[in-house]
Amino acid sequence: MTRTEPHIDLVDFIHRHPRLLVLTGAGISTDSGIPDYRDRNGEWKRKQPVQHPDFMRCEHTRKRYWGRSLVGWPVMRDARPNHAHEALARLEQLGHIDLLVTQNVDGLHQRAGSERVIDLHGRSDRVICMSCDYRCSRDDVHHRSAEQNPDFTRFTAETAPDGDADLEVDFSGFRIPECPQCGGILKPDVVFFGDNVPKQRVIDALDTLQQADALLVIGSSLMVYSGFRFCRRAHEWNKPIAALTLGKTRADELLSLKLNAPITPVLQAAVSGLATLPR
Repeated sequence: MTRTEPHIDLVDFIHRHPRLLVLTGAGISTDSGIPDYRDRNGEWKRKQPVQHPDFMRCEHTRKRYWGRSLVGWPVMRDARPNHAHEALARLEQLGHIDLLVTQNVDGLHQRAGSERVIDLHGRSDRVICMSCDYRCSRDDVHHRSAEQNPDFTRFTAETAPDGDADLEVDFSGFRIPECPQCGGILKPDVVFFGDNVPKQRVIDALDTLQQADALLVIGSSLMVYSGFRFCRRAHEWNKPIAALTLGKTRADELLSLKLNAPITPVLQAAVSGLATLPR
């Protein structure tokens, strides 16, 4: 059903449905050096990330999380937007994106120039206290953690998604950074697995989807319900759905257009093609 050059199909889809809600996942940030969670079959590539209930109730889980973050966070912090992020910023400038909803927590869409963005799962560069709502930057906590745990700064490991790392050492002696105001539990301002997306973010995204012409999914397997729900609702509302991603998605049966192709070159070519069409 797809032609040899998939960007032509994407240009046609956007031209016929010019006002989009775009949903992005981890696949759009891999070209920025941030690993993704799943393979082309939608299966986990590594152990599942930390679960919210475990983080909140288990001190060892928090030690392990912040200890591994000393290795993994700098990769996330130093990542730069890639050409796919830039292409979506350009697509917004062309008037085709009513709202970009991202499942990623890296902030790269905003750094590429996108303005209408909902960070569905929060932002990893921010930290909050779970007791008193104290807030600070992730870098502040990272530096304090490094000062308190100098031996852990010497470790190296393969980085994992969202500032994690595949580091397995004895974390029992790790000193957890605590809230400087109340001594409470500090946590990145992200929705961990096992937690719920704030309701207002979902409401705002669905309100925009209801007014949009179509839904475009980029770089997401949609295996997590927080993203899949938008495909279900778009299908209920008879909104066409296109997906540009490598491998299978949970919504394959709902798609009007499936582009199983590399994200960056296809998106770049499609946006270039759209820019030459009469407005």
